[in-house]
Amino acid sequence: MIPRSKRQFEASGRSLPTGPTAGFTDVHCHCLPGLDDGPSDRIKTLDLCRALAADGIETVVATPHQLGRFEGCYDAGTIRDAVAELNGSLRDAGIPLTILPGADVRLDERIPRLIETGDVLTVADRRRYLLLELPHEVFIDPQSLLPGLASIGVAAILTHPERHVHLARNPGLVERWVEFDMCLQLTAGSFGGGFGQLSQDAAWTFVCAPMPILVATDAHDTAGRSPRMSEAYRLLARRLGTDSARILCVENPRRAVEGKELLMLARDDMPREVIR
Repeated sequence: MIPRSKRQFEASGRSLPTGPTAGFTDVHCHCLPGLDDGPSDRIKTLDLCRALAADGIETVVATPHQLGRFEGCYDAGTIRDAVAELNGSLRDAGIPLTILPGADVRLDERIPRLIETGDVLTVADRRRYLLLELPHEVFIDPQSLLPGLASIGVAAILTHPERHVHLARNPGLVERWVEFDMCLQLTAGSFGGGFGQLSQDAAWTFVCAPMPILVATDAHDTAGRSPRMSEAYRLLARRLGTDSARILCVENPRRAVEGKELLMLARDDMPREVIR
């Protein structure tokens, strides 16, 4: 994957989406009822889906945890079946939202093989991008896994690095993974301080990382872990400009779902105070 900047994208004759809520795509959301730590039942799931739609989101990748402490709990078939059932419930309830299958996958050396056997799900089931979660309690460098993913044509999207204490305190560590096409997924709520000052500061720092970046909600409910995509868009647009906010919140999430290469933010387009 060779990421392209906004200028290169526009030179191809296409333009970025317009408007702050031009059909957000959320690539990381725990919205399936009764699976892992998302909503416990159908009613709470529909409440969350209404909140996602009200936040301007049109497409959601359902991402139950796989591997780690959830190993053996939710296989790919179970997740796909739950997604199909939820889409039917959304149609019945008149909620304008489309759910796609995926997973939030805990770091494990077996991941490339499990993708090939169909046991681990990639973003939108396209086998192009994988949401990769590091253990929270300790830092384990994922670098040894990345060549194996690249060998099967899959790029890792590291989930919420700003909420990993070691990475938040040492943000430069992510640069060692650039050569392996690593991408970063930042949590929408982090930009407004929803996960504390350390995560908020780290989120703004990671925006400047020399790799493709996208924003997702990582929503679990309508209270403490509610969708905050439109808020993140407004904050990013205010500080970085609307073009950069669209790349992070609209264009790159959509491209990840479609299996297309992601865009890079151009550093010379950023306000000087953002670049540290």
